[in-house]
Amino acid sequence: MTLMATNLTTQTTLSTQSLQVGHGKQVVIDNLNFSLPENKVTAIVGPNGCGKSTLLNTLGRILAPKAGQVILNGANIHSLPSKVVAQKMALLPQETTAPEGMTILDLVRFGRQPHQQWFSQWSAEDQRIIKAALEAANLLELQDRELDQLSGGQRQRAWIAMTLAQDTPLVLLDEPTSALDLGHQIEVFELIRSLTQQGKTVAMVVHDLMNAARYSSHLVAMREGKIIAQGAPQDILTSELVYELYQVHCDVISDPANGSPLLVNIRR
Repeated sequence: MTLMATNLTTQTTLSTQSLQVGHGKQVVIDNLNFSLPENKVTAIVGPNGCGKSTLLNTLGRILAPKAGQVILNGANIHSLPSKVVAQKMALLPQETTAPEGMTILDLVRFGRQPHQQWFSQWSAEDQRIIKAALEAANLLELQDRELDQLSGGQRQRAWIAMTLAQDTPLVLLDEPTSALDLGHQIEVFELIRSLTQQGKTVAMVVHDLMNAARYSSHLVAMREGKIIAQGAPQDILTSELVYELYQVHCDVISDPANGSPLLVNIRR
């Protein structure tokens, strides 16, 4: 898979301060203080309904906090212009929709919108970034296909390519491999991990605990709207933590190939 080649000259920091988020009267996350580690892949894991996607969407300014704030480069993210935020941070949510008849290339070109000025022309740099994003998602030869003609996996990779074309230092991904087969899951996870080599910071919500541990350098475990553990996967992923998260018993061993934690003998 071809890698993107971006040059990032400044770091982008993202954190929360006394964050409270909910839907209506229901509070999902309460008094959460969290800083996203820079230049790392952070995987957010936990049982269904624990607040993983709520946290990611709040970090991405899709949801507004009931209290507290999300801080981007030292400023409340809701005080910043949308275009400024979009130049710093790309978010790929779980639910995605596109107009009928849109091609892969149309969608990926849309990722360049935050960097355009009304008077500017399409540049060679824009074209280079779009081509790199298509190559990274293994879609260059399919770029003229319409989205509604694609398989679920191809469509998901098209959305990931659009996110890469936005070319931001911070990337947020909500279940980026949910529609992919095993081979394409590995491709996408390896691509995500490679982004940190370009100076990017990545946060992703992942259901597969072992792939989260394998492809991230920082693991955030959530339950009932709270972070109950975080750190390097090999340091925090224990059988006790797995039981606290999912109420299943298992043994945790070290993968002899790469040292990442492996769950074995999983049982109720």
